[in-house]
Amino acid sequence: MRVYDLILKKKRGEALSDNEIREFIAEYLSGNIPDYQVSALLMAICFRGMNSRETHTLTDSIAKSGDTVNLSEFGTLSADKHSTGGVGDKTTLIVAPIAAALGCKVAKMSGRGLGHTGGTIDKLESIPGYRTALSSEEFFATVRNCGIAVVGQTGNLAPADKKLYALRDVTATVDCVPLIASSVMGKKFAAGAASIVLDVKYGSGSFMKTPDDAEALAKTMVEIGRMAGKRTSAFITDMNVPLGFSVGNNLEVIEVINTLKGNGPRDLTELCISLAAEMASLSLEIEFDEAKCRAENALESGMAFNKFKEWIAAQGGDTSYADDTSKFPKAAFVYEVKSENAAYITAMNSEKIGLSAMELGAGRKTKDDTIDFSAGIILHKKTGDKVMPGDVLATLYTNSEESLAEAERLIKEAAVFGEGAPTKEKLIYKTIRE
Repeated sequence: MRVYDLILKKKRGEALSDNEIREFIAEYLSGNIPDYQVSALLMAICFRGMNSRETHTLTDSIAKSGDTVNLSEFGTLSADKHSTGGVGDKTTLIVAPIAAALGCKVAKMSGRGLGHTGGTIDKLESIPGYRTALSSEEFFATVRNCGIAVVGQTGNLAPADKKLYALRDVTATVDCVPLIASSVMGKKFAAGAASIVLDVKYGSGSFMKTPDDAEALAKTMVEIGRMAGKRTSAFITDMNVPLGFSVGNNLEVIEVINTLKGNGPRDLTELCISLAAEMASLSLEIEFDEAKCRAENALESGMAFNKFKEWIAAQGGDTSYADDTSKFPKAAFVYEVKSENAAYITAMNSEKIGLSAMELGAGRKTKDDTIDFSAGIILHKKTGDKVMPGDVLATLYTNSEESLAEAERLIKEAAVFGEGAPTKEKLIYKTIRE
């Protein structure tokens, strides 16, 4: 195989064969193909695309490039959920215990946050004692006994994706549907679940900016899942407004606990029930409406909250924080951002809210930055709310007083004001199923 020939072939808009794709991934991972040729091929893919067969083969090659998790002992009950990332997106911490309470086996590997989007592992590590690294034996025992285990991604899970993504990040080839889809689904295939539910975000706080872009990505990923024999579906959801009211690790975990106790924000509760119901529908082979009724009951009855505590304890976490959230550490500086307008909030820029939280210490500007678990934002007003001068838009929490001015500027820029109430957008824009 000559990589030159693959670049030329794709530049002409021709499809690569399965053998060409598999050999390309194997040779690149072995260090036999220089980055400049891989960059050229990635750019050709961005311009010319890939058909469903090519995308599936690329995904499968990425999945098999390193370690894989064998969840066959759980049969069709093994279920995974993936979000494409957003601001205030703490759904895994709620969805997993609801789904497990219904009988799913949620064996999940999650990532850390970078930039304006938060990471599930960071949120879990803000719970004292929680272990995000388990041995293989501990991981399987936790799933077997509790129904949930959520750990950080192993160093050798889909290593081809790590190499490709690092190159895509510096060659302007990130925003390409087949490359995004193969990256996400390659890791999901390696993680081994029989059912995969995807939460594909669109809007200012997400990577895909429009519903159409998110739908194209969702359809591609669902098709890849079908071709691999995975039960796969996707929700296309609005991230023009942060999910819930809290942004930042401790603050989001507190909101998670309140939601599991039945006192959560309406948007967060609605989405989590739907995601958990979809996981149960696929895994238990029941109708979605029936699964949704069961999910609502698990939340209202306290079953999901009890499952959450069982899971946290199984991975070493201190569950007394779930019983008394006042135990979470408090930030040294608390500052209220107040409105200067008498108007409606007609839109929000979620990305700027995420960047504000990052300034306060809740996120990472580089992968080596240290997270401040107590830093973050609580929003008091969101799109559709009417505000008056002096009303509190958001409360900022930080241990770095010098970060407050920039964080306040970003919060004020994030809100768009107008005279009339805006039309309310649907949180779940569309569901894509096989």
